[in-house]
Amino acid sequence: MDFAISFVYDWFDSEKPMTQTSTQEENELIRHVLKPLDLSVQETEDLLDLASDIEKHREKYAHVCAGKKLATLFYEPSTRTRLSFEAAMLNLGGSVLGFQSAQNSSASKGESVADTARVVSCYADIIAIRHPKEGAPMVASQHATVPVINAGDGGHQHPTQTLTDLMTIRALKGHLGDMTVGLCGDLKFGRTVHSLIHALVRYPGMRFSLISPPELRVPDYIREDVLKAGNIPFTESESLEDSISGLDILYMTRVQKERFFNEEDYIRLKDSYILTEEKLKKARPDMYILHPLPRVNEIAVEVDKDPRAAYFRQAQYGVYVRMALIMTLLGVEKPC
Repeated sequence: MDFAISFVYDWFDSEKPMTQTSTQEENELIRHVLKPLDLSVQETEDLLDLASDIEKHREKYAHVCAGKKLATLFYEPSTRTRLSFEAAMLNLGGSVLGFQSAQNSSASKGESVADTARVVSCYADIIAIRHPKEGAPMVASQHATVPVINAGDGGHQHPTQTLTDLMTIRALKGHLGDMTVGLCGDLKFGRTVHSLIHALVRYPGMRFSLISPPELRVPDYIREDVLKAGNIPFTESESLEDSISGLDILYMTRVQKERFFNEEDYIRLKDSYILTEEKLKKARPDMYILHPLPRVNEIAVEVDKDPRAAYFRQAQYGVYVRMALIMTLLGVEKPC
């Protein structure tokens, strides 16, 4: 079993010591997905195959999670991720409960993530949590008694977006690996970028073009511990125009205002890269444009008409991927 399985505490009484046997039994039953590498390459491929089958035969899956409940614990704003999780569970015949901001939860009263996870485990069969603090989903997984999915934690990881990206790339290019992926914009705080790099380096023949202003370069731990340590070819550039001609995939990201400590830096950097039809003239005809969304102004609206613009298809794939992941973590069998 290659999923990361977090230590689970006794939610009836956190002070009560657990026996080794009960801990092992809990660990064998509960699987969490907190980062892309919690799934092996084979498990990822199996999940993407399931998501593809869901896309083709949605009616088969309409009732497979009947009676199951998904709790969405979103401590920071979200539209696509929260709604796609909810749509995924509803499409499977299950139901949804939860909150969409910390202000609408007991966190506003001072309740900890650990206690929230304990309590919500009494109400739901699976939890999706988004939190501005890195590591919060890990804390939740250590105290929950149901599977926990990381729906994004600070600038750290976003595994379901990565699975969505992988499904999109595979659907568009027919395979994963042996391609050059350009990552453009906020590479420092962009958790989608960090997760995608971690996932793609496991496929042979991957190359990366990292395009950002110096202040928003990819973190050293990604550059040194992932790319250089794995002998993965990559280049770093401040120019989208100079890089775009050699790309198979262009992954645009917004400069995230909520990650900055002062507004001056955000204003100075927010318009660093704007993709236009004019810039796309230098790109290959079979290059595709992805974006985790929301878009601000880093992709001009005129680009939406270009057949290489795939970011809205990407959002649709996110529902199928999350349906497949919910089924997998709940142990729901694929219908005949």
